[in-house]
Amino acid sequence: MPAKARIAVIGAGLMGHGIAQVFALAGHDVRIHDSVQDNLASAALRIRTNLKDLGDDESALERVHPCADLAAAVREADYVVEAVLEDLPLKQKLFAEIERHAPPSAIFASNTSVIPITKIMEPLRERTRALGTHWWNPPYLIPLVEVIGTQWTAQVVIDWTMTLHQAAGKMPVHVKKDVPGFVGNRLQHALWREAIALVEHGICDAETVDTVVKASFGRRLAVLGPLENADLVGTDLTLAIHHTVLPAIESRAGPSPYLEALVAAGKLGFKSGAGFRAWSTEAQAAARTRVLQHLKKARADEV
Repeated sequence: MPAKARIAVIGAGLMGHGIAQVFALAGHDVRIHDSVQDNLASAALRIRTNLKDLGDDESALERVHPCADLAAAVREADYVVEAVLEDLPLKQKLFAEIERHAPPSAIFASNTSVIPITKIMEPLRERTRALGTHWWNPPYLIPLVEVIGTQWTAQVVIDWTMTLHQAAGKMPVHVKKDVPGFVGNRLQHALWREAIALVEHGICDAETVDTVVKASFGRRLAVLGPLENADLVGTDLTLAIHHTVLPAIESRAGPSPYLEALVAAGKLGFKSGAGFRAWSTEAQAAARTRVLQHLKKARADEV
């Protein structure tokens, strides 16, 4: 991997500008593209604000080049990462265009959260250079990047991508099979499914669910993963518990009717002021600030 790679970030929204920020801060030249002019025009200001807030080198912004033309953005790229909407046809169409204009040696990555990489990259002519890199929001504060290969991805492409992200200060992990949701979102949404079921069946209210998680096992999760915890208490005890509790845990294949009813009623969470709980403007701001301050402290503690 060259010390300074030429990176193209396609999508300058919530995730894209943060990914561009990380790579620029690591010394790479970054071209960022978005078909929405407002997203592209505001990307530099958002990156500068983040760098200043975190006390990072603001001169990194000089390595980020907004590019209104997709072909120009990818023409000389060593690595292209897509961070657009979770829309399979859109992603497929976008990669077909990227493939027409990018160098034959360029590596292609999708930042999808849950869509199988195999489906996104299947229409490509050269699939061996394509893979997934799932970043977490906000990209400049959460270290993990899931690197997902397909049955076509060359091992050298996976190795290069892992090295690129590790050198940029991220924590890449190799997901060995391409499955919906990869690792992190499968674990996260398994928890969410049971959390929703507890409320749906009247076992407790939404606030109690969140309090239980935050004030109990959630306190340990940053330093003790679930399988570490299972080993700590003993696999025999874990097995005994599973015999009792797993048959009672929600196992329906589809979404909860309770969740579907919330969405049908227009209770969409923060964006509507109510979801599982009511959210005033002040409560929303407090929650966002609480999360951001927690992540910034964790980042500072790691340095």
